[in-house]
Amino acid sequence: MATITAAMVGELRAKTDAPMMECKKALTEADGDPVKAEELLRVKLGSKASKASSRITAEGVVATYIAGNIGALVEVNCETDFVTKNDEFLALAQTCAKLIAEKNPADLAALAALPLDGKTVEEKRAELIGRIGENMSIRRFKRFETAAKLTSYLHGTRIGVVVEFDGADEQVGKDVAMHVAAMKPVSLSSDQVPADLIEKERSVATLKAAEQGKPADIAAKMIEGSVQKFLKEVSLLNQTFVKNDKQTVEQMLKATNTSIKSFTMYVVGEGIEKKQDDFAAEVAAQVAAAQKA
Repeated sequence: MATITAAMVGELRAKTDAPMMECKKALTEADGDPVKAEELLRVKLGSKASKASSRITAEGVVATYIAGNIGALVEVNCETDFVTKNDEFLALAQTCAKLIAEKNPADLAALAALPLDGKTVEEKRAELIGRIGENMSIRRFKRFETAAKLTSYLHGTRIGVVVEFDGADEQVGKDVAMHVAAMKPVSLSSDQVPADLIEKERSVATLKAAEQGKPADIAAKMIEGSVQKFLKEVSLLNQTFVKNDKQTVEQMLKATNTSIKSFTMYVVGEGIEKKQDDFAAEVAAQVAAAQKA
């Protein structure tokens, strides 16, 4: 049995970028042969990617790319916040945004099949899973192509906004994108608020009115007032502008001769149910498995 030195592990790790323990295991299995160890490692990395694919990816980043009147917004997920700082993971997200804008894939499957550095996006994703040891997924994207202007705003890497607008002042578009990230409107105008959200708000207002025992005519006015207040709070044009609380977004846009065509906002992990880990139970399970082995 060959002696596996730290230098050998380091060389294999530098060549494959695989985790240190995986490199040591591969060298041990290959009896110190670095070529065979590399082959074994390639197989294991693919296996690791497959095993990781069942784990929940509720963390991640949002990336944007804009070139003229074409742009893209994409969310790429991982398991832990730690990986969101990894340069390779960030590069994958940014590359995906650029590919979406330039190649116009029809869906996630088409994006995964696009060529990237001699391989496909999917193969690159699987390789990165193998090196880092965490599941990763490209969750969603949107491509923009417009006769108007595009601008974007990223709040760190967790919130991304793309705004389509017309106006001479580019800063106004950026201000609106920042406002969207801060205030999170659900629609451009009140008449575009989804019906299910309005119905939910109406139901809550109805219950409140019933608890107060108001007469039917007064209760109806209270309910309608609550709904109208809600519509103003969640529609972009009716919201108070974050940079000037003396005017609404609509008033600001009129003053700057700007119009907003649309906006899209992605918040990392929105709608994904995060797994709540029981650390003590996890440790106990690992100890039990080790004893059994």
